[in-house]
Amino acid sequence: MLLIQNGRVLDPYTNIDEKMDVLIGDDGVIAQVAAHINAPAGCEVYDAAGLTVSPGFVDGHVHFRDPGQTQKEDVLTGAAAAAAGGYATVICMANTLPTCDTPEIIRYVTDKAKDCPVEVLQAGAVTKGLKGSELTDFAALKAAGAPCLTDDGINLTSAGLCRAAMEQAAAQDILLSFHEEEPSLVPSPGVNYGSAAAKQFGVPGAMASAETEMIARDIALALDTGARVLFQHVSSAQSAALIRAGKALGAEIYAEVTPHHISLTEDDVLARGTYARMNPPLRKEADRQALIEALADGTIDMIATDHAPHTAEEKAREFAKAPSGITGLETAFSVCNTYLVKTGKLSPMQLIEKMSKAPAEVYGLTGRAVAAGNFARLVLLDWDHEIIYKKYKSKAINTPYTNMPLTGAPHAVITGTRVTARS
Repeated sequence: MLLIQNGRVLDPYTNIDEKMDVLIGDDGVIAQVAAHINAPAGCEVYDAAGLTVSPGFVDGHVHFRDPGQTQKEDVLTGAAAAAAGGYATVICMANTLPTCDTPEIIRYVTDKAKDCPVEVLQAGAVTKGLKGSELTDFAALKAAGAPCLTDDGINLTSAGLCRAAMEQAAAQDILLSFHEEEPSLVPSPGVNYGSAAAKQFGVPGAMASAETEMIARDIALALDTGARVLFQHVSSAQSAALIRAGKALGAEIYAEVTPHHISLTEDDVLARGTYARMNPPLRKEADRQALIEALADGTIDMIATDHAPHTAEEKAREFAKAPSGITGLETAFSVCNTYLVKTGKLSPMQLIEKMSKAPAEVYGLTGRAVAAGNFARLVLLDWDHEIIYKKYKSKAINTPYTNMPLTGAPHAVITGTRVTARS
């Protein structure tokens, strides 16, 4: 048994925000939540004084590069990074080598993760080999445990194929998760089109309209088909406005935003180079502010990291030849607390909701409240801890947040009676 004492329970499921003790049974199930609980004989006691106790974070968008590119990350190191960041559950994207387009690869990942400190789920691909020409067996991938289907990193450019995918997904109640960038409007990826950084690095960049064009099309298709569609890592003010309008029209659409898109802009690429190269790219300050507003008003449903590890050698290449993507699991809470809560844009409860409850509900993950009868998947948070990240559990270090002063840090993740401390 495990007794968490003296913590402040902050739970968006129950709206509890008060000092409470939490008792977890030997089976990992929460037995009691009360103002004071006496420790049963032989029970381990964890003193959470000064910390909040909340549902563990859920990240619907990570890359663990396993199978196929384990020099960058693997299931075990990715899970360790997730636990250090306060995550209870993560969903890996399907752009593995080979592509995760069969039940066997889904089971490979989830079997490898069985003893990890966090729950690792594996998304399936929408098209075979991510080639955008032939749909996968949606039913088989769902039966194998895929919480969504995605060709992440590759846009479904064929409207006819996209509509067919939505029709099949709607019929089988499967969530589709889309990376939205029209390739013809991305002369070069990783940096905002026409920005000072693009000019400095000698590349054209990626237009914001590349994203908005695809989001507009897929809102229309979602309205036609009734499909549930998630728009990944939304980056522009126009995209947020389209999603707001699409929801008002009745489309069953959702959206995620990354910590980097709400904290950095195209100007940061000048200073951080390839460590701030990502798809979609960092945009203007007006876009950053619009994304925060959309997150606060519910237009954007959740925060997802798009944790994308690469080797130091790859990121050391010249800008035009370096891969896009940054790591994000370990720094996410600190970044979001610094830029959203400490600035008054979101309350602590709202941030927990965006990082835990909202993604869990979109992906159909139940039993997450800090309440008796639920398996314990909890995070302990210190909202005022001053932190500068220098070392990581991830194999990769491609993050622009190294050496940046931030406020707030995960203290530990609790899965059942297993406590995994950040340090």
